[in-house]
Parts: sequence; C-alpha cells; structure tokens
Amino acid sequence: MSSKSSRRRAREFALQGIYQWLLSGNSVPVIEAHLEQVSGFDKADRELFVALLRGTLENVADLQYEFAPLLDRPLAELSPVERGILLLATHELKSCLETPYRVIINEAIELAKSYGGTDGHRFVNGVLDKLAGQLRAAEIAALKSEGRR
Repeated sequence: MSSKSSRRRAREFALQGIYQWLLSGNSVPVIEAHLEQVSGFDKADRELFVALLRGTLENVADLQYEFAPLLDRPLAELSPVERGILLLATHELKSCLETPYRVIINEAIELAKSYGGTDGHRFVNGVLDKLAGQLRAAEIAALKSEGRR
C-alpha cells in the first residue's frame, strides 16, 4: 500500500505527461486522456495535475529560459526525465507561490530519485536551489530574517 499524497501523485502524473510530450510531441488533450486511464490516477489531485501539466507545457520556452543558464551542460544533453522535472519545478516556483519553495524542491528531488538517473537528484537540487534564489528571493529573505532557511 502506498502512502503518497494526492499532490505527489499529481506531480508524478504531470511529470509523466511532460515526459510523454518531450518524447512524442502529443497534444495536451491526448496526454491527459491517456494518463486518466493509468492505474492510480483516481488517487491524484486532478486539479493540481491539470494546472501543472498545462501550465508547464504552455510555457516550455519561458521555463527553459529561466533554468538553462544554471545548467552545467547544454539543455540538449539533459535526459528527458531531468528536463521534465526542471520544467515542472520551474513552473511551480514561478506560478504556485502558495507552495513553499522548499516543498517544490523536495518534491522535485523525490521525482528525480524515483525516475531519474543515479545522481540526477543532486543535479536537480543544485539547479533548483540556485533558481529559487532568483525566483523566490523575497520568500527566502523572509525565512532568513525569521532564522529559518
């Protein structure tokens, strides 16, 4: 029995959709229809899944523009899993301000551990930590002033 939260499941399904889009170029409605048939989808937060998948895929160029300068290699050399996780997490950092940046980074690390290569989670963590410093500077400063980072 799995104890994954509905929000974590939504992120997993969104990542699967982004991965599918990166490899196949299928349209968002086709990807959504496919994933809705996958076992366990009924346990995901559907509203979050749709917001993450659509929000990410509608803004791929802008999202890559945000994280590409922080990479230690060309964008084209990222695995589809790493690229998908960075796209998803960058979208969340930019658009889901109600979700603390540390939660977004932690969720991205967990996705990388589950789906990525051996040290993919370290790479994802490094990029997102730098990106959060840019996109969530006010949130990080507020936590530092409270003595919690």
